[in-house]
Amino acid sequence: MAEIIADTAVGQTLDAEALSAAATQSALDNAKNAAAPKRGTRTSATPRRAKVPEKETRIQAQPGFVLHSYPYKETSLIVDVFSRDHGRVALVAKGAKRPHSTLRGVLQTFQPLSVSWAGKSEVRTLTVAEWVGGMLPLEKSALLCGFYLNELLVKLLARDDAHPALFDHYVSTLNQLAHGESAPIVLRKFERALLKQTGVAGDWTLCVTNGKAVAPDEMYVVDPEQGVRFPRLSDAWPKVSGKTLLDMEQEDYSDLNTQTQSKFLMRSLLSHHLGGAQLNTRQILIDLMQL
Repeated sequence: MAEIIADTAVGQTLDAEALSAAATQSALDNAKNAAAPKRGTRTSATPRRAKVPEKETRIQAQPGFVLHSYPYKETSLIVDVFSRDHGRVALVAKGAKRPHSTLRGVLQTFQPLSVSWAGKSEVRTLTVAEWVGGMLPLEKSALLCGFYLNELLVKLLARDDAHPALFDHYVSTLNQLAHGESAPIVLRKFERALLKQTGVAGDWTLCVTNGKAVAPDEMYVVDPEQGVRFPRLSDAWPKVSGKTLLDMEQEDYSDLNTQTQSKFLMRSLLSHHLGGAQLNTRQILIDLMQL
């Protein structure tokens, strides 16, 4: 049941993307029609530039994971894949829904794959997907945590933006969850890595207010637009100790106070960078585990 709920939550994000893309195309079509000259109207003699055809991309044997998939036409799927060297890509898996398709049992979440694709447009064609193996499956609450990671990636990663270090961290996070390590700590580490690798969170060891190193016994806020600074009376951001920030930079969550403060800090920062959009799987996790 948790898998179905969480998978649906990620699916809503991708369906919204598809609707947004359709709306954008419709707007472009309308603009094109409006700009087109009416029959009988004289136009400028300025010669048109020939459109340069897009070069077809062919990628072979790329390490990747399925973040989500949803039906496309009668027998195919659109698969959102997180690849190591090409980032998040959308692929059409033709015939994947057919009963005897070799792709049917391969395109599963949280399983390492070797993926090949080709195409010119934003949505390319999946040509090969092979199961690599070597990872334990996620079960119970760890499975829900995995869907939370996938929803974060779908909502915060732009398409075709490579993040190899983040990909490696994702693999490590799945392994830690599969081996029963503390989910709150594992998730905090991944959240911090995600914000850092996507360039929206910088160095938390330096205070921008005075230009000095963060002091363990001082209190700070992490302003998502400025960085670490001293608190103000008008601040809505959660206050955290310098020790918490330094611990998070070192991925040291042994202190209970660091665990508590980092939870509220990351929740606040993620909410800001998501533009207020709710993470469906996080709410389920909060209800079940009080993360």
